[in-house]
Amino acid sequence: MSTIILDSAGSSIDSRSRLPRFHHAAYVSSDQERTRHFYEDILGIALSGFWIEHEIIGGVAHDFSLALYELDDGSALSFFNFADPALQRQYAAHRQGLFVHLALKVDRDLQDQLRSRLSEAGIECSAFDHGYAHSLYVEDPDGQTLEFAVEPEQLESIKVHQRAAAHDALRRWQAGDRTLNNMLTRQS
Repeated sequence: MSTIILDSAGSSIDSRSRLPRFHHAAYVSSDQERTRHFYEDILGIALSGFWIEHEIIGGVAHDFSLALYELDDGSALSFFNFADPALQRQYAAHRQGLFVHLALKVDRDLQDQLRSRLSEAGIECSAFDHGYAHSLYVEDPDGQTLEFAVEPEQLESIKVHQRAAAHDALRRWQAGDRTLNNMLTRQS
């Protein structure tokens, strides 16, 4: 639902904003070199920055590094590592399972290349066709799940339908209606 606000000239301003793009996602790495090897050497995402910092946060001194891996759109994956073992344990990443993950859009060729690179490195991955995305899932060295998603050719028509039906589907779900609404064709 949107709130309509009038500016000083009496023109309406839609309170919904569309954020321009993803900036970064931050994680904690138990070993910056192992993380670099996975993201840069295997996945091909270049290390684009490495900061060594000292900050007082909540009255506690934090000495840490921050590695940045830049994506094609300028956004980044960032990884902290803490010099103090107690802080490292406090902030450590925890396996969340498949349903907590970061999904990155790729094309079919890149997804196939990633699958090959992961296989050559002895890293297990799994594939799933959701209908609205063909996905490859893998865990990074600290157990954080990544998805590499290929969008189907008919994605725009899927989006149009979903935009029109999303609020109704949400209401039905909240009311306990579990009738499936993903009838998209999937590949075996």
